[in-house]
Amino acid sequence: MTLRFYDTASATTKDFVPVHPGEARLYYCGATVQGAPHIGHVRSALVFDVLARWLRFRGLEVTTVRNVTDIDDKILVNSRASFAADYSGEHPREQWWALAYRFERVFGQAYAALGIDPPSYEPRATGHVPEMHALIQELIDAGHAYPALDDSGDVYFDVRSWPRYGELTRQRVADMQDAPDADPRGKRDPRDFALWKGHKEGEPLTASWDSPWGRGRPGWHLECSAMADKYLGAHFDIHGGGLDLRFPHHENELAQSTAAGREFANFWLHNGLVTYQGEKMSKSIGNTVSPQDMLRAARPLAVRYYLGQAHYRSVLDYRPTSLQEATAAVERVESLLVSAAGAGLDLTWTTGDVPAEFVTVMDDDLNVPRALAVLHETVRAANSALSSGDHRAARPLVAAVAGMTDVLGLLQLMDLRGAANDDAAEHRALDALVQDLLAQRAAAREARDWALADRLRDRLKAAGVVVKDGAQGSAWSVES
Repeated sequence: MTLRFYDTASATTKDFVPVHPGEARLYYCGATVQGAPHIGHVRSALVFDVLARWLRFRGLEVTTVRNVTDIDDKILVNSRASFAADYSGEHPREQWWALAYRFERVFGQAYAALGIDPPSYEPRATGHVPEMHALIQELIDAGHAYPALDDSGDVYFDVRSWPRYGELTRQRVADMQDAPDADPRGKRDPRDFALWKGHKEGEPLTASWDSPWGRGRPGWHLECSAMADKYLGAHFDIHGGGLDLRFPHHENELAQSTAAGREFANFWLHNGLVTYQGEKMSKSIGNTVSPQDMLRAARPLAVRYYLGQAHYRSVLDYRPTSLQEATAAVERVESLLVSAAGAGLDLTWTTGDVPAEFVTVMDDDLNVPRALAVLHETVRAANSALSSGDHRAARPLVAAVAGMTDVLGLLQLMDLRGAANDDAAEHRALDALVQDLLAQRAAAREARDWALADRLRDRLKAAGVVVKDGAQGSAWSVES
């Protein structure tokens, strides 16, 4: 076994050698529960779900930690807006902790809908304040942190006291922007970042805890260092998260943990961002897409396939036809397994059933696009064997497909009852044909070939198919 991953800190692809033989310990940044998730959040969780599944497939005992940041400036701001509002909404006059818990559940529902396994531990920041106090005191004693120079009650990390600060993103302190997380008047250097934030007038008293430095709450970066240490130890294998977290969040995590004498993570893995037709998603532009939007437009199986199909380090671009294309691709795999089950073939699999080429490319920095190419090639071969009635040749191919889809987290979302359900089978066949025409029509509209788009629409209408165009693409139904 030669597992290799790209390490952001060294900017190299390195062999994976577990810190603890036979184990893999993974920490990745979860939700800051100030609002509902966007698809970037869900993509990140899915990437590390696939990673954990692959590590288990390779025989490692895997421990995963995904934190919940349930105390944060934005949570308090959003709660104040809700609490001050005079309206008859679904959640009027909502306390900060209630808002945080509500959105934590929304994140959990999105994860569960897409078959993302719960982590081994999902600690909340508010449940680990004593561990944070201990880490702050260690940093003060080591000369890498100090109480604020004013009477704010803040405590800061002294970035110039730690020569390695900036190593993750390969930056010099002099070139960095000021840390915007607290009033600079209490800092020795504007780039020093807050470990502890003193309680401020106007903030709810419930959003603060007693500490040796005065009543207050933890800084964002500190939370992850304390929780990673508690659940995975001072030295663990992989720290993950979205590319946008490299600086300042992960840089600061690394600095405060290593300055306190912890070796911290051997690998830093960062997943790429999600764009909308080549542009950054933005609420102001109106091009954001939520997990709920996607799940209304397509089955969870297709959404998971779409979000996981690109290499985890690459940008994932969303287009109006993306889910239609993903649906067509993954339902071809599902249809094979339905047909195989209908022919009496067993869908169980063992590690040895998974093709060697699939294993090789997944071992190479989790190369899912190449792994999917192996999957689809195997599906074509299995379909050919089934069509010719050669069940002996089909049997190992079907087992291979079942194994690959299971490892990728797709099998659990498939509906394999279609072999005994003629209506479902007919609908899948019709849907595959309609989706192909819709994809052609969407491509024609994108190319401004309105004549072709209209012909395709009329063709569907003549067959009794009603098409509804929306912001997330086109949906169809049968005319009643």
